[in-house]
Amino acid sequence: MKKKLIIIVVACVLAVVSGFFIYNRGKSGSQIVKEYFELLEKKKYAEMYAMLDPKKVYTPSKNDFIERYKNIYDGIGAENISVDILNEENNEVEYQLSMDTVAGTVKYKNTVAIRNGQIGYNNQIVLDGFSSQNKVKVLTSSPERGCIYDRNGNALAKQGNGYSVGLVRGKLNGENDYAKIAEFLETDVETIQKKMSASWIKDDSFVPVKTVSEVKKNELISQGILTISGVMINTISIRVYPYDQVTSHLIGYLQKVNAEDLKKHQDEDYDENSLIGRSGLEAAYEKSLKGEAGKSIVIVDENDKIQSTVASKAVKNGEDLYLTIDINLQQSLYNEYQSDQSASVAMNPQTGEILALVSTPSFSSNDFITGLSSQQWQQLNSDDSQPMLNRFKATYTPGSTMKPITAAIGLDTGTIDENKDLQAKEKWQKDQSWGDYYITTLHAPTPNNLENAIVYSDNVYFARTALQIGKGHLFEYYQKLKIGNDIPFELKINQSQYINKKQKVTDQLLADSGYGQGQLLMNPIQLTCIYGAFVNEGTIMQPHLTQKDSEVWVKKAFKKETAAIILKDLVAVIENENGTGHGFYREGTTLAGKTGTAEIKKSQSDTSGTELGWFTMMTVDQEQPIVITTVVENVKNRGGSSYVVEHMRTVVNKYLFE
Repeated sequence: MKKKLIIIVVACVLAVVSGFFIYNRGKSGSQIVKEYFELLEKKKYAEMYAMLDPKKVYTPSKNDFIERYKNIYDGIGAENISVDILNEENNEVEYQLSMDTVAGTVKYKNTVAIRNGQIGYNNQIVLDGFSSQNKVKVLTSSPERGCIYDRNGNALAKQGNGYSVGLVRGKLNGENDYAKIAEFLETDVETIQKKMSASWIKDDSFVPVKTVSEVKKNELISQGILTISGVMINTISIRVYPYDQVTSHLIGYLQKVNAEDLKKHQDEDYDENSLIGRSGLEAAYEKSLKGEAGKSIVIVDENDKIQSTVASKAVKNGEDLYLTIDINLQQSLYNEYQSDQSASVAMNPQTGEILALVSTPSFSSNDFITGLSSQQWQQLNSDDSQPMLNRFKATYTPGSTMKPITAAIGLDTGTIDENKDLQAKEKWQKDQSWGDYYITTLHAPTPNNLENAIVYSDNVYFARTALQIGKGHLFEYYQKLKIGNDIPFELKINQSQYINKKQKVTDQLLADSGYGQGQLLMNPIQLTCIYGAFVNEGTIMQPHLTQKDSEVWVKKAFKKETAAIILKDLVAVIENENGTGHGFYREGTTLAGKTGTAEIKKSQSDTSGTELGWFTMMTVDQEQPIVITTVVENVKNRGGSSYVVEHMRTVVNKYLFE
């Protein structure tokens, strides 16, 4: 039975070889060589093996041949394999092989003998400089991630020192101290056991368990972690965020890749130990910040000593990113509102440069680098104030900050007269068809003209004005102002909204829109851009975070004359002692601004709702042009928009006048 099996196997092998011999009979050597490398391109290693002279093949079996080729060519990422025949003479073919690899293009020449339609194997047919005793390896040099700087060269993200706390197996007191070590490092015994069971570990190996910051390292040392036998702390290079919570929502953070990342970024030099930008600018500019790994394809001997380099590609460090942010202003805004649920935007209205972009409360980007404990992660996600929520990306009911925009639309379309007295009304409805629905205002100034309506923030005036403007003009200008469009910005921002498309457009809805309620939702970045038009002769600049040429977003969004009128009225909001922003007044300086208190409630009669407080300020002095907007949640019973004004005053005084 055994003899029969051997005879059958031999017969099969002979049949395959004979088949190729018959198939290749009459072909030129050049054709045979070309077909061989066409099979290599298709990774048909078994068919390649059958084309070789069995007396010349170095491997003891077909399986060995297939495994060797697969390991080498898959390992070097060979593709686009092509062969050029240079010469054919006396049953020998000289050719040049070319292929793209992870280390660049590889080209080399080789000569093979052709006998009976088969190729005489030699080591060069595998790779230039290869021998059967050697191995092919790919060496990788990791790039250094690019830094992120503010406009004045202050590093917001860079490489710095971290500390790796680890264990040396040969110096440990067995596993007796694992529980104590786990408590120090806020982990569990099972995690430590798993790390210490790796096959590569020797008695003198340092096995990293956790990365910590300098503050945490000092804390661990003071608590006595180094008194445990076998515990060591090594200095390592890690990503650090010098301003931490102040910039965390803006800059973002890095995190270890997961299976989804590896699948999405195949062939981009990520492995299971890589870090990837997970949010903010770290994610938006991941590709340029990351850089490109250096690769070398080398041939090594049995002792891993390099014999030759087949190809190499130099490491390309990540590109540095330069922002328009002023970290001093960023820090001031964060300090003032850090205990609030808020978003702040500061912008140069002439260029669109974003000078500050803050969301509070915040989290620590550094914690994600050193590794959050399960308890820390749970605390972040269960915190009612939602510190992980990026509020400058969100949209909010704009309240009275929408009134100057309504006024500008009315002036531009000629549907309102700034000097006309509408006769003050504290409670108003269009007609009896509104039933019990009335629009009310806290202040109904006399005369009831545009300037007074803006200064006193009269809801009724702007409800009536919106109806006078009409749906056609109002919606036309909302579209012109790009409300409802994607904001062209380095970070993904939620779209503002002027109408819920499922909502029926009624006169009540239009009237509410006039004073910033109804279905209106505004992103604070976009609102800041629109206000910038009032100090930029009616033109809206495109907002941007990175240093580049400025671009117009909406040219002549408002007429120059309209912008001048609205700016005059916004100055009066600050300078008039009855103005809602008079608390921001500073003698000897001309500033403009608008407050807004938006009600968030289920119905007009609902008294349990919350309030949003807004304040947008602008410098009129063109030597230092700036617009700053802050929106704070839950200001009900805390002073409303006056709370925002009070804190903004501290920020602006420090930034502009100290």
